[in-house]
Amino acid sequence: MSPPMTSGEATEPAVLDAAELASDPALEGGFAESAHRILADLVGAGAALGWVEPPAPHEVAQLLGHVASAARAGDASLRAAYLDHRLVGFGYWLRYARPTHRPHADLEKIAVDAAVQGRGVGRALTTALVADAREAGIEVLTLDARGDNTHALRLYRSLGFTEYGRLPDFVAVGDRRYDKVFCMLDLRGQD
Repeated sequence: MSPPMTSGEATEPAVLDAAELASDPALEGGFAESAHRILADLVGAGAALGWVEPPAPHEVAQLLGHVASAARAGDASLRAAYLDHRLVGFGYWLRYARPTHRPHADLEKIAVDAAVQGRGVGRALTTALVADAREAGIEVLTLDARGDNTHALRLYRSLGFTEYGRLPDFVAVGDRRYDKVFCMLDLRGQD
């Protein structure tokens, strides 16, 4: 399913899953490159996405290939958000590999192009990923965020995530130190 055509700029993102993305060769072919651009721009501007320096294109392509493969096996969900046929964000969760943790998954990454932040793209991606987790039988969805990532933490709280731990000054970026904040969404018994 291709993102919808519009006569002007779309106001709501089209949020595609991994299967929809793979079914459109034009979208799938440019996905890793567009995702790399988003990550490189965000990390270059200091975003808390797990890298100190922008990742290399091959690193992003390898990561997304791993997530897409896990999604095909039912062990992940990958979502891509498009506005007017342009990738503006993506996110994914991965099921924990240990047998004792298999009912659970970690929301690994949500990345939204700085040009569209504040327009609901992150909320749409996270909402879709939570729905995918629920459908996959995930019992607890976890995530961690850098303590100064207040916008993301506010979004996660608004979607029902609760903080269950914090490591003070755990994340080192040069001489700066940030808390690492752990959050969870318990999906057991929710319909």
